[in-house]
Amino acid sequence: MTWLIVWIVIYLLVIIWFTAKHVRPSDPEQYLVNNRKTALIPLVFTTLATFVGGGTSIGLIAMGYESGFAAIGIGIAYVVGFMLMLRFAGKIRDFGAENKIYTFPQYLLNRFSPGQSTGFIRLFSSSVNGVNIFIFFFLLSAQFVGMASLLKHGFSIGYQSAAIISALIVILYTALAGLSGVIYTDMIQFVVIVLMIVLIFIPGVMSDTINLTRLAELPTEMLNGTFYGYTFLIGLLVFLSPSVLVRMDIWQRMLAARDARTARLTSLWSGIGMLPFYIIFPLVGMSVRLSMSPDLNANEVTYFFIDHHGNAFIAAFAITGLLAALMSSGDSFLNIISISAVRDFAGWRKLDMTDAAQGQKMIRLVTVVFGMIALILALSFPYIVDLMVVGIGTIVIFVPATLLALTHDSPQRYGLLALISILAGFVVNTGFFTWGILSPGSFEPKSSFIPAFVVSALIMLAGLILKKSKTLSDATHP
Repeated sequence: MTWLIVWIVIYLLVIIWFTAKHVRPSDPEQYLVNNRKTALIPLVFTTLATFVGGGTSIGLIAMGYESGFAAIGIGIAYVVGFMLMLRFAGKIRDFGAENKIYTFPQYLLNRFSPGQSTGFIRLFSSSVNGVNIFIFFFLLSAQFVGMASLLKHGFSIGYQSAAIISALIVILYTALAGLSGVIYTDMIQFVVIVLMIVLIFIPGVMSDTINLTRLAELPTEMLNGTFYGYTFLIGLLVFLSPSVLVRMDIWQRMLAARDARTARLTSLWSGIGMLPFYIIFPLVGMSVRLSMSPDLNANEVTYFFIDHHGNAFIAAFAITGLLAALMSSGDSFLNIISISAVRDFAGWRKLDMTDAAQGQKMIRLVTVVFGMIALILALSFPYIVDLMVVGIGTIVIFVPATLLALTHDSPQRYGLLALISILAGFVVNTGFFTWGILSPGSFEPKSSFIPAFVVSALIMLAGLILKKSKTLSDATHP
């Protein structure tokens, strides 16, 4: 425990320094999008730190422990998704700079709202922001669950106390530093993750599996990726890949890039760079299943692995690194949903977002409130795999509307259709996920994003066809 305290104190001192450095009450552009001047390397590092952060790493390790190589399907889907984002990254960055766009929901509102009534604009803005915030509550809560599982063992305290401590750390830092602080601490946290993998994870996996030969002892469905069924595996590749196009955290990084070329290169290198992590993390979980027991709590597998393979000095460093990575993802998610919510609130209540002090005060207040709500979710539903999968899966319901906004010259003609597509997908996803939770065996809740995406896409397609038919009919019979 002594070394763990030492490493955590060192880390917190670094965080305090960055917090002080990046608190700029008079500079909203820096707080929200780092002045849109972020260079390639820090942008790639912060993107990777978010996608391979502590919640993802612990979640994938837990998923690998439960299901084997099914977890790698998420990584492959994301690589494909980043290649899709490459097509639009430069366009997103330049449009954001020209129109003062700070968030993904704000972009959709900008594209679909021209010419619409005030009532529709408010409904659209609130719906899009509400669904996005709902999604990121799950992802944020997954970070809190991961942090709590490490602190619980590292300091021999209860889960509830550990979760509360974790949430308070993330809330405090995010409220003070904004995106600029998040980006630069992400660089440090990503380096720590890489060192942890090189020093502990890879040697430990090779030792436990005898150079991977013992993997053959696992059930066939864990090795071929079909543990959750073929529907889940295929759904990841077909439906989850486009979700990168609608991740609020990725949009915020693209909007913060210093130019279009930097945004495109960030998408390229982030996609290539993340795949090794999405292979190593599930292997850690599989090696624990082989070397220890198939009956452990999946949330705690990461700690058991580190404790087994590291001496006091290295193990403490690794735990601190994971805590840092969890905070890296947590502060990103909390920063995003807070900014998005305040931008929406500004539209309803005429909040003057040009007043830097007023705008940042509201964002910080919302950060605290949202952080506490996510903490309540983490305390009441402490299942990191389910939190992670439902969060990243639900995002796909935005894909049809977003593709229309990115590719159509006059998307405002389809504002109502886009809203219906998003809300219908959300309802279907929530319904199937709830069904799967309440009736195990009837439906795999982790696959709820598949029917949700299908419904969203079919509604969008049907609406476009009907609109085109009506236009042709009006032209033929004026």
